[in-house]
Amino acid sequence: MTLQRIFGIVLLGLFSIMAIVPLFSPNEYAVKRDIVINKPKNEVFEYVKMLKNQDQFSEWVQKDPDMKKSFEGSDGTVGFVSKWESQKEEVGKGEQEIIAIEEGKRIDYELRFIEPSQSKDHSYIITEKVGEGNTKVTWGFEGKISYPMNGTLLFMDIEEDLGESFQKGLEQLKVILENKA
Repeated sequence: MTLQRIFGIVLLGLFSIMAIVPLFSPNEYAVKRDIVINKPKNEVFEYVKMLKNQDQFSEWVQKDPDMKKSFEGSDGTVGFVSKWESQKEEVGKGEQEIIAIEEGKRIDYELRFIEPSQSKDHSYIITEKVGEGNTKVTWGFEGKISYPMNGTLLFMDIEEDLGESFQKGLEQLKVILENKA
């Protein structure tokens, strides 16, 4: 067998693996974290309902304080859009829209990432009363990766990577709200 033939067989084998593995890989993921904040539920909800307030506790915003931001609509209402554009690849360019509010309980967002890659995902914040004057806040994210890129989910730990960012954000949110007069 010639070296060219061996190389061709190896290359064909690699391409076959890259095409087959994603067929058996998950294409959806979900990440969520929660924290208990020592403040009444209505106070916590009214703060997290305002999308602009994420600038104070979101780790992604903290990664680039110089990012360009713009807004459309009335904050804290369905249809409000927050847009961002950063020169830093890990922040990129995109927008977040409030798509549903269950007053006092839950806010749902559609995240539209534009750069460095395009995707449309779902995020949410849930508030629950857990005792007198305490509120459990859950921040979650759900997404999909289409074939063949879904094969990368086998080698990435999205749960840990995104989860760590959510946890840091929630810890910052706790500090902000518990120190608020």
